[in-house]
Amino acid sequence: GIERFKIPSGEITNLPYLRRIGQSGTKVILSTGMSEMDEIRAAVDVLLGSGTNKKNLVVLHCNTQYPTPMQDVNLRAMQTMALELGVATGYSDHTLGIEVPVAAVALGAVVIEKHFTLDRTLEGPDHQASLEPDQLAAMVRAIRNVELALGHDRKIVTDSERENREVARKSIVAARSISQGELLDETNLTTKRPGTGLSPMHWDRVVGMTASRPYDTDEPIREIPAGETEA
Repeated sequence: GIERFKIPSGEITNLPYLRRIGQSGTKVILSTGMSEMDEIRAAVDVLLGSGTNKKNLVVLHCNTQYPTPMQDVNLRAMQTMALELGVATGYSDHTLGIEVPVAAVALGAVVIEKHFTLDRTLEGPDHQASLEPDQLAAMVRAIRNVELALGHDRKIVTDSERENREVARKSIVAARSISQGELLDETNLTTKRPGTGLSPMHWDRVVGMTASRPYDTDEPIREIPAGETEA
């Protein structure tokens, strides 16, 4: 009835073990601590060749030192594995704190493994690099926030910021009083908030035009170049 096997780093070269798990046809998470890329690729080939569906395999980047020094984390290796192996990747963390697994999610990790304990002062190799309940909750909250923040790949104006566009942007306005028929140039034009008038992106088109009416200081310029709009 097991739906998923987690293969620890120490078994990544255990051919009969890998083959038996591959033959089970279950989902597999493979940890890769203490491994070179060639060893990881060989283990993945055994799993896939034995029956594991590629879509059901997640390979975890990992450093098997408790706790892992920050300079040895090398999160970018996770991205290399995703690119070279063509599989989903994640991160098995043994650093102190929660920032590295949160960063891993930002880099594309779909699985995070983190040791959990009720007391980090207990004896044994794992407790020091584990999270206590409040820390685990904080990590999960941070990861969920990062997942939300990642969003999509399109650069758009969001609903939350749309109302600020007119306030933050500028319009072309009169820098001083302008008489009807006066030439518009850099001496009598400037840009100021709000952005409810003619966009400064039309500056080069407006400079050189003739004022069709008088303007007071700071009044938005309404001389719209041919084919343009005020937005």
